Amino acid sequence: MPLKAPAPIAPAPYNWTGLYIGLEGGGGWGTSHHASAGIPEFTGNFDVSGGLVGGTAGYDWQLGQAVFGIEGDASYAWLRGSTRGIGPVFCPDGTTMANCTTKLRGLETLRLRAGYALDRWLPYVTGGLAVGQIYGASDPGSVNSGSATRAGWTVGGGIEGALAPHWTAKIEYLYADFGTADRLFVRQPGAFPFNVNFKTNIVRVGVNYRF
Repeated sequence: MPLKAPAPIAPAPYNWTGLYIGLEGGGGWGTSHHASAGIPEFTGNFDVSGGLVGGTAGYDWQLGQAVFGIEGDASYAWLRGSTRGIGPVFCPDGTTMANCTTKLRGLETLRLRAGYALDRWLPYVTGGLAVGQIYGASDPGSVNSGSATRAGWTVGGGIEGALAPHWTAKIEYLYADFGTADRLFVRQPGAFPFNVNFKTNIVRVGVNYRF
């Protein structure tokens, strides 16, 4: 009698458990304003935008189809924006205009992730700590400039897909709020103690190698 061909063996579902490292990059946009004692927002909100690129590392645990993880990343950033402000803080006579600038020079996050595995696809939500290196100035190059490292929070989500047994790619959105960097301009003699508020949206893509 003819032999019956064996049934094909279905591939095992993708397993998301394990350590990974990767590269990420993208762009961001948001708002900033400068303030001081007695003048909550003397510039009003102005737009900031730019890019960022960096590295990431994390670990995932898969339980059934649920996936939980922790992820950290560090990025060099060049998000900036400027406006022209007027008021008694920069301009004692109330008539002279002054340039106001905010820059995000670096971004680090440490976040939890929670997702639902659809075999080789992993949609997820994420949130946690965000740390930014924020620079602010009026008339850049004058005494009214300074930098601060500011801790805030971030939330977002994304989707990650398996390209090969050890390689995955993702696209991700994050909203980060750093609150107000207080008394930013106090490093040089004669500088006024201004405060800088900064919020940003980030969209980035990444590639991970999973061990």
